[in-house]
Amino acid sequence: MNKVMSRTVQPRPRHRPPTRRDTRRPGGAPPRAATRPAAGRAQSPRTAPGTAARQPRPTDLFADRLLAVLSGQRPVHWMLRHTAGRAYDDLARLAERGPLRSRGIRPVVQDIGYYVAGEGALEVFARVATGDRLRAMAFRLERGEDLRWRCTAVETGPV
Repeated sequence: MNKVMSRTVQPRPRHRPPTRRDTRRPGGAPPRAATRPAAGRAQSPRTAPGTAARQPRPTDLFADRLLAVLSGQRPVHWMLRHTAGRAYDDLARLAERGPLRSRGIRPVVQDIGYYVAGEGALEVFARVATGDRLRAMAFRLERGEDLRWRCTAVETGPV
């Protein structure tokens, strides 16, 4: 019995050498030399090979997350997996009042400070600016056994 192949073999282009398709090597081809950027397009900044982008600190991440919830930009359940203990209940109670809500101007974290309360525990304060008005927000972060940071307490300044 003879098998017939219906697909014809595509000839290899002769204007360039064949490429290597070996997946055993971790690195690819070295990066090409920078060429002149196209007119009208801005070139994005690149990091040097082998250097990773710096990870934001947990204090910065949690300050932004809590601000998004307390200003009404995100729902409270968005923080459910990032809280532990009574912090979620406190956050829900605070979010009802909307202590950091404002009309028109979006609140921004202006400054962050922290105190290392113990191994795996940080007490953080943040100054939140809404236009020319400053508000205060404080929270506590604890690192769990799974090495993830969780918020265990939240407070804001008086309304």
